Amino acid sequence: MVREQVRVDTRRLQWKCVESRADSKRLSYGRFILSPLMKGQADTIGIAMRRALLGEIEGTCITRAKSEKIPHEYSTIMGIQESVHEILMNLKEIVLRSNLYGTCDAAICARGPGYITAKDIISPPYVKIIDHSQHIASLTEPIELCIGLQIERNRGYFLKTSNNVQDGSYPIDAIFMPVRNVNHSIHSYGTGNEKHEILFLEIWTNGSLSPKEALQEASRNLIDLFIPFLQTEEDNLHLEDKQHMLPLRPSTLPDKLVKLRKKKKIALKSIFIDQLELPPRVYNCLKRSNISTLLDLLNNSQEDLLKMEHVRIEDVKRIVDILEKHFGIELPKN
Repeated sequence: MVREQVRVDTRRLQWKCVESRADSKRLSYGRFILSPLMKGQADTIGIAMRRALLGEIEGTCITRAKSEKIPHEYSTIMGIQESVHEILMNLKEIVLRSNLYGTCDAAICARGPGYITAKDIISPPYVKIIDHSQHIASLTEPIELCIGLQIERNRGYFLKTSNNVQDGSYPIDAIFMPVRNVNHSIHSYGTGNEKHEILFLEIWTNGSLSPKEALQEASRNLIDLFIPFLQTEEDNLHLEDKQHMLPLRPSTLPDKLVKLRKKKKIALKSIFIDQLELPPRVYNCLKRSNISTLLDLLNNSQEDLLKMEHVRIEDVKRIVDILEKHFGIELPKN
């Protein structure tokens, strides 16, 4: 646990973490101050930050489970102490951290007798399990239990409905919010026209993010929400007129690229896209489109990449920059 004495700098606005502790793997606490503020500003910031911390930060959860041995959600399975419903509730409590975009698959395959915990989940490397000791089920007989899982990154919460049952798989209530609770309080000091305020923020997280990380991410999300107000109406009209255009650098050397492909076909085929330092979300989008090597990537244009699911203009820009910086290759626009 870290504690610091609160000292107020009356010259400029600044923030500080005055207390930080991890009560368990699934519960972290942080206390922060922001000062000096003019009268009324602490309440304005405190309310906005509380809403952003609770509603604007993304988290990762298990949202669906599937097993051939599960006839329905409220059934029991011979050799398993818990009912299917209890197992689903235990899966709901698993705390995960990831930079996943959208969904991915994971699985549990275990043989009894014994206890199944979060450490038995087989997940992609970009999904981290916060507490491996979290209980899932108890196998009392030498039976094998295999459960397919769907992991999703999102914000807010997801409530299952009876209409969400698909192909023998069962939805799980998901609380994507990594921040469990937020309190803000205000300390006033000074008199008359010299009266100022100190904002205190208390943040509890589920361990997938530290309170400091949550505070910084919520601040970035708030900034992103207010940026459009800094643009004039003329700027917005200009952007709407240009929406059909791709703000990407055009390719000026298509012939050179063709020659390069022929000359270095073997070399390009031996370079895999996981060596390009791409963000996991972009990497997953390319892999879903059967792009595994640099040669596969160069068989597509910028326009082809934009047609892929979940690929955005910024992602194509990132790919173009990497190709030019590390390989001296320009990806054709069309």
